[in-house]
Parts: sequence; structure tokens; C-alpha cells
Amino acid sequence: MFYLALYVLLISGTDFVLFNLAWCFIYLGFLLFLPLATPLVVQLVLGFVVGFSLDMVFDTGGVHAAAAVLLMYLRPWVLRLLTPRDGYDTQDSVNIHQMGWQWMVVYLVLLTAIHHAAFFLLELGSFRFVGLTLAKIVLSTLYTGLALLIIQLVFFPTKRRKR
Repeated sequence: MFYLALYVLLISGTDFVLFNLAWCFIYLGFLLFLPLATPLVVQLVLGFVVGFSLDMVFDTGGVHAAAAVLLMYLRPWVLRLLTPRDGYDTQDSVNIHQMGWQWMVVYLVLLTAIHHAAFFLLELGSFRFVGLTLAKIVLSTLYTGLALLIIQLVFFPTKRRKR
């Protein structure tokens, strides 16, 4: 809930929007950094609860909930796609220090791009301003991904696992 409170109280204002094109959805960190062994049903419920909470605060009509549930539905598929050669251990978590830079960057870019594409296309409701929407998706993905990488480096432990 720290990510949700941080987003609602501090980051959701216009101070953290870059040129009215890039938004930082910091609350995605809560969903993306869940342990790898989290069951799909729990992931979907958490995605819905987080998205619905934001929809209630910002009166967005289910856009956050739909994008967050889609994100959590596709997360296991992306994790399977990015499985290391040795596989994941049961105690693995989504951590830049355990998984490495390349893995983390690809993971964050794929999933935040999926979330942002769903969010901005649902928010727009049509394909009238495709260029502006694509710019919002790309810039917001980069902005959110960079913020989440910084959070990983600052707040997550640096203890590496022996492979």
C-alpha cells in the first residue's frame, strides 16, 4: 500500500507529469515486484484492488482496474518468456540484484508498456489521436520504468544469490 499512498498523495499531481505527455505510475511497483511464487488468482485480485482503489480516488471509471488486471494476467506469461536457463528458484523475487539489469529492464519495459497501452487506449476510448496516444504510451513507459529501476536500486537489498 506504500506505492498506492505515495502515488495518490505525492506523485499523481501535475508536478510529476512531463510536458503533459509522460505520467509516472509508481503504484505499478507493488504489482510488478510481487514474489514469483504468488498464485495467479492472488495476483489478479491484487491488481483489481489496486486499480479499483485508484479508480475510486480519481473517478476514472475502471480504467486503472482494467489495465492493472490485464497487467497481472499477462505477468506469468512474461515471466515464462524471460525464464533464465537454470529456471527460477522458489525463493526468487523480482529484484534487480538477483535477476540482473538486462532481465529487469526487459521485464519492466514489456509489462509497463502493456499496462500503459491498455490504460491510455481505454482512457481515450477511440483511435482518433493515435500519434498523441502512442507518444504518451512510450514516454510514460520510459518514465515509469526509470522510476521503478531507481526504486529497485535504492530500496531493495543488494544481497546477491549464488548461482
